Formats: sequence, C-alpha cells, structure tokens
Amino acid sequence: MALLERVATLVRANLNDLIDKAEDPEKMIKQVILDMQNQLLQVKTQVAMAIADQHVLENKRKDNEEKITEWMRKAELAVDKKQDDLARAALQRVESYRELTNSFAQQVEDQKAQVENLKTALRQLQGKLAEAEGRADLLIAQHRRAHAVGKATDAKIALGDNSHSNTFDRMKRKVAHSEALSHAKTELVADDVVGRLEALEKDD
Repeated sequence: MALLERVATLVRANLNDLIDKAEDPEKMIKQVILDMQNQLLQVKTQVAMAIADQHVLENKRKDNEEKITEWMRKAELAVDKKQDDLARAALQRVESYRELTNSFAQQVEDQKAQVENLKTALRQLQGKLAEAEGRADLLIAQHRRAHAVGKATDAKIALGDNSHSNTFDRMKRKVAHSEALSHAKTELVADDVVGRLEALEKDD
C-alpha cells in the first residue's frame, strides 16, 4: 500500500512538472476553477445530507418521546387496575425509551454541530471560489495581453530586421548584373555584324 502511495506521489509530481513546463496557463487556470466548483458541489451535497440526517434524528427523538408518554399512560392504567407486574413492565419500557430519547437528543446536538461546521466550510469555499474567479479573470487578461504584446514585438523585430533590406540590395545587384550582361552580349553581336560586313567588303 505504501509503495502504491509513493508511486502515486511520483506520478503526481511528474504530472505537475509537465504541467508547469507545457500547459497553457489559461487552460490551467480554468481547470483550477472547475476543480473548485466541483469541490463546492460536493460540500453542498454533504451539507444537504447532514441536514437530512439531522431531521431523521430529530424525528426519532420525537417518536421516542411519544413512546415514553404512551407507556407512562399504560403504567398508570396498570396501577389503577392493581396490576403491579404490568405497571413494572410498562415502567421498564418507559426507562428504555427515555434512554433512547436521551441518546437521540445527544446525536441531534452532535449533528447540529456538524451541520454548522459544514455550512461554515461551504461559506468559506464559496468565498474562496469567488476570489479565485476574480483572480482567474485578471490572470487570463494579463496572459492574453502578454501574448499579444509578444506577438507584436516579434512582428516588429521581423520587420525591423535588416535581412529584408539585404535581400532587396542583393536582388538589385543581380538585376543590374543581368542588365549589364545583356548589354555586353548585344554589343558583341553588333560588333560581330560590323566585322563580317567589313570582311565582305575586303573580299569584294
């Protein structure tokens, strides 16, 4: 069992480490809020169940009080009818129901204390959730703003980079070189035609 707990702890630690390194902060914040909302729902359910249990205990206490009254009446009837053995039996029942009533009364008090503790925990959790939701909205807005600023800065750096300017200069030189080469070829061809015509004239 201890080994499983250690393994579970290691897995949680590794997961937390991965989350710290890889997860999107906005998704993580939303997940934390969702977890808190689930916890709040669980506590609300516990409060409702505790209140229901309190009502059940109170009803049982009342039932036992009614039984005490009922068996006291029976004991008095037995005494009136000179049935001492029945009176004693009825009084034993009265004592038994009285003990149960006291026991249920104590349980009711304990349950009331538990209900109050759960209600306090619920109120505290509601306050923490409201505070966390406010902080989450703030953090998400800050994260989005930081992300937008980062993108704008990246774009600014890219536009301000001299690589674009250097590329234009290099292309300009290439175009100029191509033009010069074309002019040179044209001149060579023109020179060749003149030379050929002169040679023809000489031959003639």
